[in-house]
Amino acid sequence: MSEPYIVPEFQNSAFHCPHCGVYAHQKWHNLEFTGKSPRYFLSKCEHCQKSGLWIAAENEIGQLVYPQNSASVPPPLEDIPSDVKDDYEEARKIVDLSPRGSTALLRLALAKLMIHLGEDGKNLNDNIRNLVRKGLPERVQKSLDTVRVIGNDAVHPGTLDLRDNVEIATALFRLINVIVDTMLIQPREIDEIYKRLPPTTHDAINKRDGKV
Repeated sequence: MSEPYIVPEFQNSAFHCPHCGVYAHQKWHNLEFTGKSPRYFLSKCEHCQKSGLWIAAENEIGQLVYPQNSASVPPPLEDIPSDVKDDYEEARKIVDLSPRGSTALLRLALAKLMIHLGEDGKNLNDNIRNLVRKGLPERVQKSLDTVRVIGNDAVHPGTLDLRDNVEIATALFRLINVIVDTMLIQPREIDEIYKRLPPTTHDAINKRDGKV
């Protein structure tokens, strides 16, 4: 998995940019409009050169108001499938306003992700069972079932009240990234490196494993 996501915080010198998602140094500027509360600040990312707008009332810590993506939610991994990414980004924009709506969108993203894992995406419980039979790692199974169950409660309310639970909704974004990293990105990276081995080495390995 990539490095831990560092949440943007007021006047911190570096964090993951809410625009480009890169961990980068931030330059801070105090916007002096009236000299009275609230005060306005800009954080400028040295990687993408885009700025975030912060507002700080008197004796309060500044809050990020632009861009609208929740600063507490990690961006999607770079290699996430585009159709999954669309739902992820839409869910990210509304998580602070509607954790329940955000969670429902992540369940939809999970269904689309299942298709990229070789399943049909129609019945998540059946899809996960099929993947377990194929040797799905336990940590990924737990991640999948967590998003599935909490997503179901968002659509058909059950034991979890998600109306104001931003913390639970935010955790699901991290699980989506875990699933993508473990099931799509890591296998692709391993295959790319393995292909660089000499053909004679591939032959020896296949002979060892009884594949020839």
